[in-house]
Amino acid sequence: MDFIIIYLIIINIIAFLAYGLDKWKAKRGSWRIPEKTLLLLAVFGGSIGAFAGMRVFHHKTQKAKFFLGVPIIFVLQIIIIYFLFNR
Repeated sequence: MDFIIIYLIIINIIAFLAYGLDKWKAKRGSWRIPEKTLLLLAVFGGSIGAFAGMRVFHHKTQKAKFFLGVPIIFVLQIIIIYFLFNR
């Protein structure tokens, strides 16, 4: 269980930083982090960090696949966790 908590903390920090880095790169016209990568970070457990990154950095908030997708991913993860631990 400790491993899962540590993993979730790390993946959420990475997701948050990735959204910030991508926003920073976007402002400078630099190479960007692919949208697929940003969404996969959410899918692999970083949905809270991704959502926080979207809000803090005001990044990807106009794209439906992000402003709808990231919260949907989070809700699905909560449902999965609920059923895994409440059998």
